[in-house]
Amino acid sequence: MSTKGGTERIEHTFQQLKAEGRTAFIPYITAGDPDLNTTAELVLALEASGASIVELGVPFSDPVADGPVIQEAACRALAGGVTLMKVLKMVEELRNRSQVPIVLMTYYNLLMRMGLKRFAQEAYAAGVDGVIIADLPVEEGDELRSYLDEVGIALIPLVAPTTPPERIQLIAEKARGFIYCVSLLGVTGDRTELPPDVDLLLNRVREQTDLPLGLGFGISTAAHASAVAPKADGVIVGSAIVKRIAQHPDDKDQAIAEVRQFTKEITAALA
Repeated sequence: MSTKGGTERIEHTFQQLKAEGRTAFIPYITAGDPDLNTTAELVLALEASGASIVELGVPFSDPVADGPVIQEAACRALAGGVTLMKVLKMVEELRNRSQVPIVLMTYYNLLMRMGLKRFAQEAYAAGVDGVIIADLPVEEGDELRSYLDEVGIALIPLVAPTTPPERIQLIAEKARGFIYCVSLLGVTGDRTELPPDVDLLLNRVREQTDLPLGLGFGISTAAHASAVAPKADGVIVGSAIVKRIAQHPDDKDQAIAEVRQFTKEITAALA
């Protein structure tokens, strides 16, 4: 494993991209859809095609922040027997082949079930760099954050368009790695148009922090990515990729090929 890991690996990635004048591409895929072996190959394909950081969704039975595309992917993964521990094992094995920063996107119930301290230790041992907890309010995250800080893993918070200024300040003070800016209200899913107030959201958060800002929810095309690239430090795309994987349930090579091509289109738009 690299000498850089966790929060440090994420920070180094953003610093390097900034020096090169580039915006990070942060793709999301659901771990275990269609299976964990294919997920590992997808991570490698994403990295090779220009992804800066990979966000791995840990399947959960009640993914309240996710739209139908990712919900269905989580259901398929759960039906295949995917668990949090199996995802961590996959990441550990991936670390022999990849040094791309890996961020887990999950829900608090899964971590509570494992035990917060144990999760931090297991995630560190596996080589996880950051964690996004979709349903964990910043005010309730101090215990988990303390365990993650001990092992150097970033707890990456979310900021929504409706988050008031005083709460953005609190989130910024406690953030690690980067801040995930949610471009619109509602759940994940690709959209035909970006919301008109993305600039306002990013400016409001930028006033409170020097941390990189990743923008996600609704970004689904190279044109979207190009439009937001000058404003955000990272562009997060999920449903558009998960949908491409789902279209080829019996042809994993084709699914990987399409994801690779799509990643190249997005990264070219961010150059």
